[in-house]
Amino acid sequence: MQVSEAESVVMEALWQRHPLSADEVVAAVAAERGWQEATVKTLLNRLLKKGVISAERDGRRYLYSPVLRREDWVLDESSGLIERLFQGRVAPLVAHFSQHRKLDESDIAELRRLLGEIDDGKR
Repeated sequence: MQVSEAESVVMEALWQRHPLSADEVVAAVAAERGWQEATVKTLLNRLLKKGVISAERDGRRYLYSPVLRREDWVLDESSGLIERLFQGRVAPLVAHFSQHRKLDESDIAELRRLLGEIDDGKR
């Protein structure tokens, strides 16, 4: 399921805490983004139509919850990026960030740890 960049902001709010009313979603994201209430409600409706969130009636309002798990969305997005830009290979992605000095010491240490786990058969 495709989730636009703007829709992902709403999804992040719902992934962090749910269920939320439309007003609670507006409070969580509108001011930070400079969005109007109508914009957030439009995004909620789009997400509902796509089936990535659900709405449950609660009196006179609806409470929204994610159907799409964040982990599934991240996997899909990252796989698509790697496929489009690096022919499906992770090593060129890491090399790209290394060449442009986007990896700090903690990133390098984490990569070494992950490679060690792969070598040890833990992954």
